[in-house]
Formats: sequence, C-alpha cells, structure tokens
Amino acid sequence: MRIAALIRRYYAVCSLLLALPVATLAQAIPNRAPVPQETFRISAEVDTARGWRHGGAGTLNFSQVSLSNWAPGGQSSLSLLGLGNSYAHYRGEKHSFDLAGNLVYGLLKAGKAKVRKNDDRLEVNGRYARNFAPKWSYATQLNLKTQLTPTYDASKTDSLLSKFFAPAYILASLGFEYKPDENFSLFLSPVTGKFTVVADRALADAGSFGVKAARLGPDGLPVRNTGERLREELGAYLNARYRRPLMTNITYQTRLELFSNYFHNPQNIDVNWENLIDFKINKFFSASVATTLIYDDDILVPLNADQQNAEGTARGRRIQFKETLGIGLTYKF
Repeated sequence: MRIAALIRRYYAVCSLLLALPVATLAQAIPNRAPVPQETFRISAEVDTARGWRHGGAGTLNFSQVSLSNWAPGGQSSLSLLGLGNSYAHYRGEKHSFDLAGNLVYGLLKAGKAKVRKNDDRLEVNGRYARNFAPKWSYATQLNLKTQLTPTYDASKTDSLLSKFFAPAYILASLGFEYKPDENFSLFLSPVTGKFTVVADRALADAGSFGVKAARLGPDGLPVRNTGERLREELGAYLNARYRRPLMTNITYQTRLELFSNYFHNPQNIDVNWENLIDFKINKFFSASVATTLIYDDDILVPLNADQQNAEGTARGRRIQFKETLGIGLTYKF
C-alpha cells in the first residue's frame, strides 16, 4: 500500500512540473489572440447526417439603363433574370439518393423593341449511389435538360427555333463515383444512353439538334412528318464537379460533362462546361458570374456573324458560349 501511495505521489509531482511551463507561457502572453477559424468549411453533417434533407433558393436579378439625349449613342434597356433551384437528399449508412431541379428564365427589352427572352433553361437531376469502398460507390443517374417556352428568330417572328422538349436532352448513366469530400466528385460511366428529343414536328423534319431530317420525295422536297423526333446514342460519360472558396463569402463552382458516342465519331467529344462564381453580399443580396461552354458536333448553329454569310442562312459547327452577370435579391428555404 505504501509503494502504491508513493507511485501516485510521484505521478502527481511529474504532472505538476510539466504543467508549470505551460502556465508560465500563458501568463507571459495574457492577450494572445486565439487561433483563427477557417474562413470556409463544409459541415461534416453532410457526410454523417442520416435521413432526408431538402431546401432551395431563388434569385431575382434586375438591370435597367435609361438614355435621354445621350451624345455617344446607345439605347435604353430593361432586363429581368430569375433563377431557382431546389433539392432533396437522402443519406443512409450505405445508400444515398439525390434529386435536384434548376430553372433559369430571363427577359430583355432593348429600346423600342418588344420584350424578348434571353435565357430559358430547365434541368432535373436524379442520382442513386451505394458505397462499396471508402470514397467509392456504384452510382446511377438520370439527367434531363430542356426549356419552358418557345424561342423565335429575331428577324422572323414566325420562325420557331426551339420550344419545350424541342429539344430535350436525356442522359441515363450507370457507373462509378469517386467522392473524397464534399468539394469534389468524379462520376465515370462506361455505359450511358444519350437521347435527344425533338417533339415539334417541323423542327424534326428540318433535322434540328442532330435528329434525322425528313426524307426527300420524288420532287426533291422534304416529305412532311417523316423526320425522326428521337436520336439515340450509346457511349462513355464523365461528370466532374468541384467547389472551392476563394475568400470570405466568395465561392467558385464548376461542372464538366464529357460524352463520347461509341458508334459515331467517338473522337468528337460532346462538351458541357459550366462555371459559377458566387458572391454573397448579405443574407438577402448576392451577385454571380456564370459561364457556359457547349460543343456538340451534331448540332449546327447559325453563322450570322461570319462575313461570308451575308444572307444569314449558313449553319455550321461552332463552340457555343454564354456569360451571365447578375446582382439581385436571393431567398433561401
């Protein structure tokens, strides 16, 4: 018993001696600032929480320019852009399910011209995954992209360019996902079906958006209602997502999608690359800069800007690019 008591006293003295330097240092620097927290950190709840989570956000951007007797020239303009997204996520011990929808719609009035649409996008994503190893999972996903309202040629108001489900792009994929953290994910699918739907008969007969055009009759003219309204492709698909905070309240997000058709020019890869820089001003106001780059070898776009295209009727393969800058009111739920 005496030996045990001596041992306890020995450990107590050693602990006191070890604690003295720390206490002395703390007294020597009484006003030392605490270690700052990370500027941005994804909550671990995203990985560990079980069950359903849901939410969304809506943003309304407005811009206006008014000119009166303005010597340099120009014209007044008014634009309105609405963005909305919602999501529902389920997390289990091995399984996860994600459903998300995004909607973008914009209107523009320049000078005395009529109000025109300058943006119209509807996207729905569904995904199911089952973990089989740390950071790896089997995954299947379904993606739909289309628009809401018809779009007409600016110079020919009776000329339809596109409408709801004309076109619609559907991707059905089965593959593997690598997700080391919530900031990055890589989805690889060796088996992906890509379906292009052109529900409008006139656009289908014209062979718009890569579908097979109407066959020609004995007179050399297209035969009405013979164009295909569905184009099927089978190939490989890659989807990479990355999210990074640049500084306080400024976040960068990017998504890259690549698709290669196994049976038709597999070297011509379809590209869809989206970038977003989000500036959070306060709880209700935000700003964003978004870009979208698209290349699809099967889609011919108007070449009105080319000098050799004086009549404005030529079409060809080109990189499509869109940039949007918005400042407006944001509401999250």
